[in-house]
Amino acid sequence: MGLLLFCFSLSTVSLAQEKESPAPPKPKVKPDYSSLPKNPRKATILSAILPGAGQVYNGKSWKVPLIYGGFITDIYFINYNNRLYNVFKQALSDFDDELTTDFPSLNRDGLVRNVNYWRKNRDLCFLLLGGIYALNLIDANVDAHLSGFDVSDDISLKFEPHYERFSSNNTSVGLSLKLNF
Repeated sequence: MGLLLFCFSLSTVSLAQEKESPAPPKPKVKPDYSSLPKNPRKATILSAILPGAGQVYNGKSWKVPLIYGGFITDIYFINYNNRLYNVFKQALSDFDDELTTDFPSLNRDGLVRNVNYWRKNRDLCFLLLGGIYALNLIDANVDAHLSGFDVSDDISLKFEPHYERFSSNNTSVGLSLKLNF
């Protein structure tokens, strides 16, 4: 047993002393988008510079009003939440300075809760704005990748009623699923 351990330790030491030459670095391979009708990189860059431009490049102009509608709605809510945040922050400051506030029925805890609530809503709307921008980029990229996808009428999946008679008393009624290529 000791002899086996000794032989094993010598073999690992001799293997550890051999130096291997480092493998040459592999060259970076750029993806080939030449087979696609639309270039995903170009669509993404266009959408990054001007939101909606990638959708126009992909031929999906109907998505542009949805994107800008999302931006405008979110900016409206950012402004709304920020206004209420500032109103309650000022009321809290007035309450601390023992001045009359616009909210006489609220104590300090109620004012603090409202300040935190409207600040949190405003901050979440900023995150939503970033999400809308990211979805704009993702949509342009994915749409360009799928621009070469075959959606012809030759490919279809249909549900059809099925009726089959086995014998005079035995019939089968059901649904069949037909896939056509």
